[in-house]
Amino acid sequence: MSPSPVPRRPSRTRRPPARRYASRVLVTVVLAAFTVFFVLPVLWLVLAATKTDHQLVHGNPLSFGSWHALRANWDALTAFQDNAILLWLRNSALYAGISLVITLCVAVPAGYALAMTEFRGRRALLVATLIVMLMPNATLVVPLFLELNAVHLIGTMWSIILPYSFYPFGVYLTYIYFTTAVPRDLLAAARIDGCTEFGVFRHIALPLASPVIALVGFFSFVANWTNYFLPYVMLPESDQMPVQVGVGTLLSSVPSFNPTVGSLAIERPQLALATLVAITPVLVVFLFSQRFLVAGMLAGATKE
Repeated sequence: MSPSPVPRRPSRTRRPPARRYASRVLVTVVLAAFTVFFVLPVLWLVLAATKTDHQLVHGNPLSFGSWHALRANWDALTAFQDNAILLWLRNSALYAGISLVITLCVAVPAGYALAMTEFRGRRALLVATLIVMLMPNATLVVPLFLELNAVHLIGTMWSIILPYSFYPFGVYLTYIYFTTAVPRDLLAAARIDGCTEFGVFRHIALPLASPVIALVGFFSFVANWTNYFLPYVMLPESDQMPVQVGVGTLLSSVPSFNPTVGSLAIERPQLALATLVAITPVLVVFLFSQRFLVAGMLAGATKE
């Protein structure tokens, strides 16, 4: 009896070259459109700082002005309220820097405790952290104002630093990292060897968590640096303002937006230069920490 023939697997239908080419062209067009949509405004902003106000309004929007105009815009910007832009930058660095240190000292141990220990109220605390994380920041301004006013901190730098320091999203990120990326057997082996719980956290868990620490630090710094509403409400004095609120003050000093500004006028190229100065620290931090950011975002994505 002859053996039955082995059935052939159906061959994969290969996509016609024309269809593959059309799909690649479509993807390229979509990516190019997104690139133009996001890059073009930034390019315009950079070039606007190199022009006079007349060139900005009547000239080619994507043309370079001159280095002389850039220097003149910088001199006019720093002359506004006697170098107020530099004071605002210093305030932002102070608020964001101190808040970042406190955030890392609080969020990382809190995330570790939620992930690795069992205690009464753990689930309720985790749910509360998630709820606060999902709430818009503007909804928390009034309760924060009432609390800080009760302890007489309104108008001080602590009215900005303390709300910045407790970062629920950072707690959630570290909780997810310790839950998914750090093997519990390794921590249990350290405990068996006689290591205390604090020693396990300090010598084993903390070095393994360097990617997520960098991620939490970056997100916290960006959130603190770009926050506008809270400092606007808490700080009444101009010399206490961070740079984001200061840029808002500059915006109200442009005659095109406020015709009653008088002699303290700021032109639109100077406002564009102030915006670039305000976002430069975030860009520098991102460029120097992007390797750690990628490692932190991918941490825990796969488990062996």
